[in-house]
Amino acid sequence: MSVTTITHPLVQHKLTLMRQKDRSTNSFRRLLHEIGMLMAYEVTREMPVQMIEIETPLEKMRAPVIDGKKTVFVVVMRAGDGFLDGMLEVVPGARVGHIGLYRDPKTLVAVEYYFKMPQDMHERDAIVLDPMLATGNSAVAAVDRLKETRPRSIRFVSLLAAPEGLAKFQAHHPDVPVYTAAIDRQLNDHGYIVPGLGDAGDRIFGTK
Repeated sequence: MSVTTITHPLVQHKLTLMRQKDRSTNSFRRLLHEIGMLMAYEVTREMPVQMIEIETPLEKMRAPVIDGKKTVFVVVMRAGDGFLDGMLEVVPGARVGHIGLYRDPKTLVAVEYYFKMPQDMHERDAIVLDPMLATGNSAVAAVDRLKETRPRSIRFVSLLAAPEGLAKFQAHHPDVPVYTAAIDRQLNDHGYIVPGLGDAGDRIFGTK
């Protein structure tokens, strides 16, 4: 499995600000939007392009474009919603799919409650968005379900990852590359990433 840690100084700076416990909901949400935009540049670096004919003010030429309609951002609800807007700023033509999962607080197993994807997934490149790759249970379940639609390719993007989650994801989906801004030390007894930044969903939506 390929794991890419995005070490760009702007990404790391914004992540540090997001980790601070006294960061307001509004500020946390804005920073996640900005970091999503920055990470999108790295995640889309290998995207295929096609040549089209255009006319500059001086002459005609052939030039490359990305077919954004072939890209699908797959949001793992609900925390993935906060990641989406920044990504769409960079690839506005992308389609959006949703996978609704919640983590059973006792077993930490991912339970699905919603699944909606664009049609013709076999022609599309899927980019899964889930800010926290913690136990790996939700990530594995999301990609298991997504693979049933047979997309052309899959990439997984998280803001933070734990070694345990990466190991579990690699064991189940060694063919799916992972992009993250940081790999933290470990999980605690409640399945949270430490040092981490708390519950991403609660901090995005101000629900705690």
